[in-house]
Amino acid sequence: MSDLFQSAGLDAGAVRPLADRLRPAQLSEVVGQDHLLGEDGALTRMLRTRSLGSLIFWGPPGTGKTTVARLLAEQTDLRFEQISAIFTGVADLKKVFEAARAARSIGQGTLLFVDEIHRFNRAQQDGFLPVMEDGTVTLVGATTENPSFELNAALLSRAHVLTFKTLDSEAIAKLLERAEAEEGRPLPLDEGARAVLLRMADGDGRSALTLAEDVWRAAWEGETFDAERLQEIVQRRAPVYDKSRDGHYNLISALHKSVRGSDPDAALYWFCRMLDGGEDPLFLARRLIRMAVEDIGLADPQALVQANAARDAYQMLGSPEGELALAQSVVYLATAPKSNGVYKAYKAAVRSAKQNGSLSPPKHILNAPTKLMKSEGYGSGYAYDHDAPDAFSGQDYFPESMGRQQFYDPPERGFEREVRKRLDYWERLRRERAGG
Repeated sequence: MSDLFQSAGLDAGAVRPLADRLRPAQLSEVVGQDHLLGEDGALTRMLRTRSLGSLIFWGPPGTGKTTVARLLAEQTDLRFEQISAIFTGVADLKKVFEAARAARSIGQGTLLFVDEIHRFNRAQQDGFLPVMEDGTVTLVGATTENPSFELNAALLSRAHVLTFKTLDSEAIAKLLERAEAEEGRPLPLDEGARAVLLRMADGDGRSALTLAEDVWRAAWEGETFDAERLQEIVQRRAPVYDKSRDGHYNLISALHKSVRGSDPDAALYWFCRMLDGGEDPLFLARRLIRMAVEDIGLADPQALVQANAARDAYQMLGSPEGELALAQSVVYLATAPKSNGVYKAYKAAVRSAKQNGSLSPPKHILNAPTKLMKSEGYGSGYAYDHDAPDAFSGQDYFPESMGRQQFYDPPERGFEREVRKRLDYWERLRRERAGG
């Protein structure tokens, strides 16, 4: 192997990955995070005032979290210490804290960068609190997961959360241009292949540079790859999608809100994104059923029928044939009239049931299977609705001390327009038979 490097004029021991060679040497070289490092960015303001406190960097991989932490230490003359929650135990943390205290005793502050900080358990996270509070370390934690769910409230209250954005295509393009300048040669890609490479990176700068290295390694002299050949060479496709983490919840939220917003095209896009990312189609089927009852309800009673039928069809056909049935359900739900009338009624009834859980049903609607119960008034005065005109007696079914309540208020949309007509009709009959 060393012969190969020597024939290329390289020292095998000196070869560094492109991403490492292009690591920014100053904050102004970091791309894609102008909201933090631009003229009026949050970190820029902190550096101007020299008041850098503990921070949590939240964002996807390859967006510059580690690099920015290292450069912040340089800008503030702090000793940089880096650990990873994956490989660090309690004993290791104690050593790090002791070293920070020793440095502090001679006037040297420490910026402690903790990668994957969300992987520490709650007790381990609590261990950072004393050294944060007494100034032993300035903590900068990095996480790809939502800090609200993964980090202790006590830790979050002592740190400022800064969000790192996924790199857009413009930022990735800048990185590729820097890579070409570093290598002294253009990427052997036609225009279409270059656009595909930008998408393959999926907002991850490190991934983009690794892909660029793969392309240079694979290309023969004078060879140029088109989009199809590029995908064969690097054996990768976008997008990156973590089914168990934030990507999962973000995409299902986008699908749900697109259906609720009656946009079938956007809904199909997010549905296909999740399938393409490897999501379990039956998870999507369950969510569609939920959308049918939460956002459509009785505005179109067939929505739930369609959602259930799509799930059954998928279970019968499997992938990929059954996915079309789920797609049909997505479009049906997105184009159906919307109502959360039953959803709101259910929530209101739950609250009322909890508040009035000790109240008994009125005696006139209770059965009286024994003479004693009959003598106590059970069933007395009950009107059999089928014997009443219009099969409607108008009697009260709520506990006597509550009086009548209204939870369900159907909107004038879809099938619920007919439901409202019925309710209005029965309310008129109720008033007439009550003498009002």
